[in-house]
Amino acid sequence: MDSVARLTADDATTWLDGFMPYAIARGDIAGAVVTVVKDGKILVRRGYGVSDVAKQTPVDPDRTLFRMASVSKLMTWTAVMQLVEAGKLDLDADINQYLDFKVPERGLPITLRQLMTHTGGFEANIKYMWTSEAVAEAGGIELGPYLKRRVPAQIFAPGTVPAYSNYGTSLAGYIVERVSGQPFAEYVEQHIFVPLQMQHASFRQPLPPALRALVTKGYALGSGKPREFEVTPSAPAGALSATGSDMARFMIAHLSAAGGHDTAILKAATSQLMLTPQTRFAPPLNTMALGFYEIDVNGQRVVSHAGDTYSFHSQLFLFRDHDVGLFVSLNSAGANGITGPIRRELLENFADRYFPAGTAAPAAAVDAALAKAQARQLAAPSYLDSRRAETGIGRTGILTQTRLEALDDGSLRLPRLKQPNGQPTTFKPIGPWLWQANNSELRLAAILKDGKPVGFAVDSSSPFNVFLVAEGYRSALWLKPLLTAAVAVLALAALAWPIAAFVRRRHGRVLGWPRSTLLAYRLSRAACWLLLLVPAAAMAVMAWASADFARLDDRLDPAVIGLGIATVIAIIGGIGATAWNLVQTVRAGRGWLAGLWAALLLLSACVLAYALVLMGLADFALNY
Repeated sequence: MDSVARLTADDATTWLDGFMPYAIARGDIAGAVVTVVKDGKILVRRGYGVSDVAKQTPVDPDRTLFRMASVSKLMTWTAVMQLVEAGKLDLDADINQYLDFKVPERGLPITLRQLMTHTGGFEANIKYMWTSEAVAEAGGIELGPYLKRRVPAQIFAPGTVPAYSNYGTSLAGYIVERVSGQPFAEYVEQHIFVPLQMQHASFRQPLPPALRALVTKGYALGSGKPREFEVTPSAPAGALSATGSDMARFMIAHLSAAGGHDTAILKAATSQLMLTPQTRFAPPLNTMALGFYEIDVNGQRVVSHAGDTYSFHSQLFLFRDHDVGLFVSLNSAGANGITGPIRRELLENFADRYFPAGTAAPAAAVDAALAKAQARQLAAPSYLDSRRAETGIGRTGILTQTRLEALDDGSLRLPRLKQPNGQPTTFKPIGPWLWQANNSELRLAAILKDGKPVGFAVDSSSPFNVFLVAEGYRSALWLKPLLTAAVAVLALAALAWPIAAFVRRRHGRVLGWPRSTLLAYRLSRAACWLLLLVPAAAMAVMAWASADFARLDDRLDPAVIGLGIATVIAIIGGIGATAWNLVQTVRAGRGWLAGLWAALLLLSACVLAYALVLMGLADFALNY
């Protein structure tokens, strides 16, 4: 067996200098920062690429601030545990006792423990996920009012399903604010940043001028133009800006506490509680601790948290048993979703170099016939993410469901999970209802109920997101092909109407039908156009908004209301007009073929109307 590389500053620097420049160049990423800590010290701090493409400003790990996105949550969870440690918060108490408004309950009270494990049951609202600095400067992102206005629907009973929730994290941050008597950003500064000497870190939005001048610009592609500074009203869930060196200091504190030492921010006993696994919905896959989640590699106990805005993509890893931490942040989305694979490669290659797996026990024999049968069974349904919106236009993508592909050897292919080369990930069977990726340690497992699969999960997201079998009434398995056929029929009728009219006029012919039959015909074709234009308009609105998530705010309300009105008119008018057309076609004795086509039009109008309702376009909901 090859000797294991020693984790020294020189070796890690040389290795990172070989890995990172290639990775960011391959992904069209402007810049990145990486820090490594070991034994209570910063071992490596490296900047790669640039923080400003136009000025070619190099990334400085000590001074260049990156947006941390959801890595910010670790600060929030640390603050919660500080107050638990002080006896001011109870992890298992009803959160409503700490709030000045009531969060609706579904059967059982929601607790802080559930918020910290993303099992509060909330849907994932998308409105006001991001906004602009102008809104922040005008005072439009105050935490309490934001949370009171934006209470999401609770789609799962508390404690039953992991569903990643920014709102739940911000609720916890607001509880910190109320119990401590300090604004959240001020509390974190006083109780985390100052004790750890994190001098270039802040939750404030906009950032103080001295820090704002140091933050890197964010990019879709490093070769493209910079994007606006991304402000989130859900500040405790994603507003942190910090340097790589400051994140190193945060890692050192948590590693020290995990190693049994009381620190300036947490006692060792509190850290032990925080790092204890809490849930396991898809054993043996990774699960949540309190705020941190497992991401074990090479048999090593590793806890982590990732974070993603549109432009920034970060992740923190703690090798608990080695007093080693690794942090990376990228300032560009990059090409083809490359930031996720880069972070995974960085973790696995780092672990392979410095903490390789020992000699593994021989793999247990896999029953080939059983593996094939289980793969086919798991690949049969269509799946919905547990983290999803269920209100209003948040449901427009409801038919974009996840599918697995069963292969002849019992393997499963997951098209939505890409390898670094852009190809779908394939998982080979390694046990009953358990598969492992061909190119990594990632595992995929079925979620069973009474011995039957009701969903599945993948190691990379299993702590906070699972895939559940789509209910029959909205399963894409039958609805997508039926909807495709319906749209084809409606489009054919809509397009044939003006073409046929042009041909008749050119040849001097007229439709010799009764007046009511002719009127029904024309109204049904107009209804076809309306039925087709409504979802097209909805997709255009969502595409425009998704290009800059700051657009998903109150400015979109007139469009949402307009879409609702148009949808109701299209549904009533479409079904009414095509039904009347069928009646008039039969009464006029236009023949069986014309009657069959009229019946198909009615059926197609009903199918599309059903899809529009499923997509939430008729909800008129402004809190989506």
